[in-house]
Amino acid sequence: MHLSVAFAWMRRCCVALALVLLGACHDSAPTAPAAAAEGEAEGPAATGKVALEPDAIEKLGIATTPASAATFAAEAAGFGVVLGHDVIAQAVADVATAGAALHQSRLALERVRTLAETPGALSFETRETAERQVTADDVALTLARRKFSATFGQHPPWEKIDSPIVRDIASGKLKLIRATFSLGQLTGSNPHSMRIARLDAANANWTGRTVWDAPADATIPGRSLFVLLGDSNLAEGERVNVWAAGEATESGVTVPKAAVVLSEGAYWCYVEKPAGTFVRTAVDIDKPVPTGYFVADGIAVGDPVVTTAAGLLLARETNPSTEAV
Repeated sequence: MHLSVAFAWMRRCCVALALVLLGACHDSAPTAPAAAAEGEAEGPAATGKVALEPDAIEKLGIATTPASAATFAAEAAGFGVVLGHDVIAQAVADVATAGAALHQSRLALERVRTLAETPGALSFETRETAERQVTADDVALTLARRKFSATFGQHPPWEKIDSPIVRDIASGKLKLIRATFSLGQLTGSNPHSMRIARLDAANANWTGRTVWDAPADATIPGRSLFVLLGDSNLAEGERVNVWAAGEATESGVTVPKAAVVLSEGAYWCYVEKPAGTFVRTAVDIDKPVPTGYFVADGIAVGDPVVTTAAGLLLARETNPSTEAV
């Protein structure tokens, strides 16, 4: 009796163990829907590629442009103000007035000296007065010139105050912009040019190529520069954005603006490599160039970049079932 009870108990344990092992086998094998989901994760959206037949490319109207070689220099961003031409006009007038006064007093002293040994010569006090006037006028001219230099920099692009450049600035023909860069933004030698744009402009509208040191801004730690600009409709006193190119440059390609698409908060373009396969490649729009954006990696010079129907390619990639229209 005891043996039969023990045998029955052992048989129940074996059956329970078999059921447990069978359930474990079912849990480890993926279900059909799960396998399908994994397959979808490896589809076109994950690889960033779209493969099309020639007829589909034609239907979508896809056109490419070879990527052109480009160089890019990191830029320092600052702000500027267009100075009124009356500021430099007044400084020029002060120098001219002081120079004229000195010239007049020197002539007066020369007359006094000429008459010194003639009958009816002027008194010694008159000669001293004339000499003191020459000294005072000479000091006034020196002060006016130093104030001019202190205001418009120690190494301006003119040799004399009466140069054509100064006259053009004083008349308003050339715009003088004072650009300021915060501490650490601009180091090394002066940039060879500056890009300039209005505060509400998306891209730079003008380029100034005459740059020299300006007195530091007492209210902002950093560095200030003057830049000359012609042929602009900027108003005097207007605030502007400025960008100064750095010395270090890197090589890459230009991606046209028409090639760039936005997806998931990032910017991309499509490159055809090999033929019929379009690869989505990242674009950094923080590196603008005149005709588009600079890309250092991922695209070689001459690679065909999609410039027409890039948005349709993005739709095809994210939804492969989309038909060509």
